[in-house]
Amino acid sequence: MKAISALDKAAEKGVLHRNNAARRKSRLMSKLAALSSVGQSADKQVTPPKKASGRKSTGKKTAQKRTATKKAPAKKKA
Repeated sequence: MKAISALDKAAEKGVLHRNNAARRKSRLMSKLAALSSVGQSADKQVTPPKKASGRKSTGKKTAQKRTATKKAPAKKKA
């Protein structure tokens, strides 16, 4: 890929820091992978995922669980 070699040459000559070049190459490759996966999925007929049935979780703990995890306050000695 021409962009990768251009980034390597820029890092080698000191135009870009090597970490900067590596980051840019990584971003380019991830975008390329995303584009190629979109092209592959367009070729195949993909069935949509099934929706989950049942109750939705609210993410809240029940009162029993909350009180069970609390520690009792320490008693003061007189």
